[in-house]
Amino acid sequence: MPTYLMPFCRVEIAVQSLIDQRLNVLLIRREEAPYKGFWALPGGVLRVDLDPDLGAAAVRVAKERLGIPPPNLCQMKTVGAKGRDPRGEAGWGLSVVYRALIAEGAATFAPGKRVTELRWVPVDELPTKIAFDHAELIAQAVNQTRSDIAKLSFPTGFVPERFTLGELQVLSEQVLGHTIDKASFRRKLRDRGLVEAIEGEQLRGSAHRPSAIFRLRRSAVQPNGI
Repeated sequence: MPTYLMPFCRVEIAVQSLIDQRLNVLLIRREEAPYKGFWALPGGVLRVDLDPDLGAAAVRVAKERLGIPPPNLCQMKTVGAKGRDPRGEAGWGLSVVYRALIAEGAATFAPGKRVTELRWVPVDELPTKIAFDHAELIAQAVNQTRSDIAKLSFPTGFVPERFTLGELQVLSEQVLGHTIDKASFRRKLRDRGLVEAIEGEQLRGSAHRPSAIFRLRRSAVQPNGI
């Protein structure tokens, strides 16, 4: 049988969350070459001896690098090209990229195998030394996440169980990085039937005007990923 050269195959994970009211991405500092000391997305090599499928590979890699897998992991894209990773045959590297948007404090991560440091970094203040093509992957993950929120599609657990419409708007604005027209935002919520008022619950607002308390309908929540 002929022998074929194979690419170096990896899983990369772009975990995003709101930290201090700004969208952040979780980065690791690489401990080994190539790009030793550079920042990168958490990731690891696909293992045919350990991973029955891609979803299982993403969960295993997340556990090894971060201690626990983040909720709402979903596959974002697959990218591959010659020159992406010097460890591959002819420099050929292939990555299956996952992303997740989680509520602040929803998961406590800790540096795992071959990780010297974990850090939440604002997506608009990324360090200059980012390994491989991960800066581009981060930008794509952020764009897809913001597109979801702009469409009012929220991942499971990201929005509190109880909220006012003002609080939901602020949360969305923090992810998007810009303000939203109040009337348009509330019209979209109403027209699509995405929220429902919780009967008998009100929050005292400014000028003694109570604000209704809402919850998301199931149709407004993205199904869990892996």
